[in-house]
Amino acid sequence: MNNKLRLHGFNNLTKSLSFNIYDICYTKTEKERQEYIEYIDELYSAERLTKILTDVVDIIGANILNVARQDYEPQGASVTILVAEHETPPAEELMEENPGPLRDTVVAHLDKSHVTVHTYPESHPHGGISTFRADIDVSTCGLISPLKALNYLIHSFDSDIVTVDYRVRGFTRDVDGVKHYIDHNINSIQKYLTEDTRNAYQMIDVNVYQENTFHTKMLLKDFELDNYLFGEGVKTMDAAEREDVEAKLRKEMLEIFYSRNMP
Repeated sequence: MNNKLRLHGFNNLTKSLSFNIYDICYTKTEKERQEYIEYIDELYSAERLTKILTDVVDIIGANILNVARQDYEPQGASVTILVAEHETPPAEELMEENPGPLRDTVVAHLDKSHVTVHTYPESHPHGGISTFRADIDVSTCGLISPLKALNYLIHSFDSDIVTVDYRVRGFTRDVDGVKHYIDHNINSIQKYLTEDTRNAYQMIDVNVYQENTFHTKMLLKDFELDNYLFGEGVKTMDAAEREDVEAKLRKEMLEIFYSRNMP
């Protein structure tokens, strides 16, 4: 794949990025739980999410065909953007295995593509843990990989845990009729992240190269208890309560990171 492919007709490969972020918070009282959910709903409203996805569309170089967005009661929001091809092919550096831009506009050749986001604020009266999850999907047909939008997306959310799935599906043919099941080099999703992001998170890769399927889990390394409290913060807690709350938060984060309940 080091040499540029000469294709017969349109690039029929479908490249799909599924990006999930989790924000964790300790909310001791019902009032704090409601305040946290209201805060998250306002911070990640349909209007704000539309702005984020519009920037993603700019990064992957698509034209917006239609935007559908909705704020839900009692909480949550969804945005779906349909995009179509752009006439200008991408620059060579946009096909390389490295981080994408944070805001710069680039162009690519895309068709029948979409970008979606759904949010899920959640809390439970037992244990005092509240969570926020955002699911984002970027699907493209054409040359550029949606992984170029990953760097910007991670910087757009305050994320304690991140899970990323990337898969290239279908095939395209070169001018000699030979099928190609992927059109760019990729060894790890981590190579599409900037150094500061890689240093900030503990990461695990699970890749199935023969299926062109790549998966990365990310867990924030730094843990400052005050960043996970909604209300008056650490100053109202004694040492025993701080230790108990920190243990609950760390357990929640590890359970989400490893996708299993822990004793």
